[in-house]
Amino acid sequence: MDELVLYIVKNLVSKPDEVKLETKDEEGMTSLSLSVAPDDMGIVIGKAGQTIRAIRKLLVSRAIAESNNLRVNLNLQES
Repeated sequence: MDELVLYIVKNLVSKPDEVKLETKDEEGMTSLSLSVAPDDMGIVIGKAGQTIRAIRKLLVSRAIAESNNLRVNLNLQES
C-alpha cells in the first residue's frame, strides 16, 4: 500500500523529493501519515478535497482486496 500512495502522490506534486510516508500498524488498522511540501498541499488535497478522497478510496479498496479485517487511515501533514 505504501508504494501505491507514494507513486500516486509523487506523480502529482512538483517536489517529489519532499514526499514522505510513515506507516504505523495498530491492532488491525494501518495508519499512514503523508507529508508533502507546503506548495503541494493544494494539489494533493484537490478541489473540495476530491484528490485526497480518491486516494483514500483506492487505499480502502486495496485493503479490502488484501484482507477483510484490514482498516486503513491516511492523514495528510505539511512538512
